[in-house]
Amino acid sequence: MTTPSIDIDERLSHASTLSSAWYREPHLLQVEMKNVLARTWQLVGRVEQVAAPGQFFTTTIGHEPVLVVRGNDNKLRAMSNVCRHRAGPVATGTGHCGVFHCGYHGWSYAHNGRLIGTPEFDGVADFQKQDVCLPRFQVAQWAGLVFVNCDLTAPSLEDILEDIPDRVAKFDFGTMKLAARKDWEIDCNWKTYVDNYLEGYHIPTVHPSLNRELDYAHYRTETKRYYSIQHSPVKNPQRIRLNENDANNEALYFWVFPNLMLNVYPDNYSTNLIVPLGPERTLTIFEWYFHNPEASEVQEKVKQTIEFSDEVQIEDIAICEAVQRGLRSQTYQQGRFSVKRENGVHHFHRLLAEFLAS
Repeated sequence: MTTPSIDIDERLSHASTLSSAWYREPHLLQVEMKNVLARTWQLVGRVEQVAAPGQFFTTTIGHEPVLVVRGNDNKLRAMSNVCRHRAGPVATGTGHCGVFHCGYHGWSYAHNGRLIGTPEFDGVADFQKQDVCLPRFQVAQWAGLVFVNCDLTAPSLEDILEDIPDRVAKFDFGTMKLAARKDWEIDCNWKTYVDNYLEGYHIPTVHPSLNRELDYAHYRTETKRYYSIQHSPVKNPQRIRLNENDANNEALYFWVFPNLMLNVYPDNYSTNLIVPLGPERTLTIFEWYFHNPEASEVQEKVKQTIEFSDEVQIEDIAICEAVQRGLRSQTYQQGRFSVKRENGVHHFHRLLAEFLAS
């Protein structure tokens, strides 16, 4: 099948959106898996999951099985979770171990990925186990979170985040702990959900409760090289808890290309990871972080935060699924951008075009 070209005009006032085929066609999702998800930094877990030597967890990035482990040398590594013998899983789930044993034929690997055991493999010509090692990936940590990039030539996580760590330093993310997680499966393409997140244009129509709290007239989106931030001034905080002593009374909504959101408030933040399950099926993973989440008074704040988030999420799911149905229409191919409200979506589409062309 042919891959349609993407040409997103750099001039927002002249640009058109992605064609609807990119939101529907299975073969185009495979192109994205290879050219976008496998070449960008993906949030995969938390540092506390690999705090001690021998601790590990497994995950998948696109179609790539990944193993993250803290070695006996205290070094954090990310490697292929595919045995070099016949592609069995080197590890499963999470845990702690001294040696990894493939779940297919029992080949064993050290924490650094070196092959150390090959049961019943004598007599194989031109094979030296000391030459075999699990392929490595880039791994980095920030604010208690672990990120992996399968592309060894990609820019560092530090380069991608740019000034985000400085902008959120006062919130002290690193001392917050996971308070709750919630997964949602949605009948839409992953980009449909990201597009929706990246603009406040729909807030007055889709989110009436949220709109009553925000100063929509001053809502704006700022774009950087690989991320954008939506500044959301609050005029009537009832369910969004902000610091009354802070003159800059606003919530901050960061998006890091291609599929990570960071929603930042004075007393908590949440991550929202968008994972494609199919061309028209998406998993959204919400995780909330608070200081002292085990405290009873904080648990009540967590409960209230999740209830408000759920209300907004249900509204977003309804509109995203409706949009996905619209994207199947033979009468719709692509649209245009609001210059005032949709520069974040335009920025996303420009980055997609850049990665898909390279």
